[in-house]
Amino acid sequence: MPPFHIIDGHNVEVVISSSRSRVVDWVKEAYLLHADGASANPDSYFLNFPQKPGTRIIALPAFLGGDYGAAGIKWVSSFPSNIERNIPMASATLILNDYETGYPFAFLEASRINAARTAASAVLGAEELAGSRIAGTVAVIGAGVIARTVVDFFESREWSVDQFLIHDRKAQYMEALARYINASTPYRSDTRSSVESAISGSDVVVLTTTAGTLYITQPGAFSNGQVVLNISLRDIGPEIVAASHNILDDVDHCLKANTSPHLAEQLLGHRDFIDGSLPELMTRKIQVGEDKPKIFSPFGLGVLDLAVGLNVYRAAVERGLSTEIPDFFGDLTRWP
Repeated sequence: MPPFHIIDGHNVEVVISSSRSRVVDWVKEAYLLHADGASANPDSYFLNFPQKPGTRIIALPAFLGGDYGAAGIKWVSSFPSNIERNIPMASATLILNDYETGYPFAFLEASRINAARTAASAVLGAEELAGSRIAGTVAVIGAGVIARTVVDFFESREWSVDQFLIHDRKAQYMEALARYINASTPYRSDTRSSVESAISGSDVVVLTTTAGTLYITQPGAFSNGQVVLNISLRDIGPEIVAASHNILDDVDHCLKANTSPHLAEQLLGHRDFIDGSLPELMTRKIQVGEDKPKIFSPFGLGVLDLAVGLNVYRAAVERGLSTEIPDFFGDLTRWP
C-alpha cells in the first residue's frame, strides 16, 4: 500500500511556480498518451443545484497510462456568488488512486493545478498554431486568475511578446492584470476599453472570460492567420467558428454543452469545419493554413489534471512538501 499524502495549495503552488515550462511538457505528454489510447477519460459529471442557478460542482474522473499508471478525480466547484464574499469563484481538489489496488494515495488542493493545466494547454496550442514563440501583440479578454496564469506560462516558455493588451468589463480587474504584467514580468501591457480594440491587429487572442452568452459575433472579428485561444469556450459566435480553422483538444468532448464549436455543429449539421485535434497537429498529421483565423478550443480533460497532479505529488513528496497520514485507512487487515 502506498502511504497517503496531503498536499495543500501553498505547496502545490511552490512546485508549479518552479516548474511552469515543464508543466507544458507534462500536458503535451498527456495529450499524446490520450491520443494513443493509453488513457480513460469519460465525460465530466455536473452536479447542479435547483435552488442556486448558475452554480455547479463538476467531477472529472480519468486514468492515465504510460509511466503514470494512475487514476484520479478532480472535484471542481463554480459558485459565482463567492465574488460577493470576496473569495474566488472556483475551488477544486484532486484525489489520486493507485492503479494496482485502487486505493487513494494522495489528496491535493487543485485550483492551482486546474489553472496551470488550462494555461499550459493554451500556450501549447499557441505554440503549435503560431509555429513559433514570437508575437507582436497578445490580446487578453477577461482578466481573472486564468488570464494571469496564461501570461505566466507565456513567460515560462520564453515567448517574445512586444505587448499585452488587456480588456475586461470590470475596470479594476483589467487594470490589476496590466499592473501585474508591467511589474512582475518582462513584458509591457496596456488596457483597452473594448473587445474590438484589443483584438484588432493582435497576433494572438486569449479568451478567458466568465461570459454566459456569446458576444464576439460580428463577421470578420478575427483576421486571417490570427491565433485565437478559445479557453472559455462560449465567447465566439458559431458563424465565426464555422468560417475559421478549428483545432480542438478532443473533438467528442468539446462538441457538447453548447460550446462555440458545439453551436457551430448544430448550426451546420456536420463537423467538417473542424480541422482536427491538438495531438494531430503536434504529430504533424494535419496542418493549418493562414487563410483563416486559427481557433484552438480546449475543453479541458481530466487526464491533464492527472498528469500535472501526479508530477506535483512526486515533486512535493521528494521535496518534503507533503503531509503523510500513516493511519489514514485505519486497520487494513482482511478478515476471511
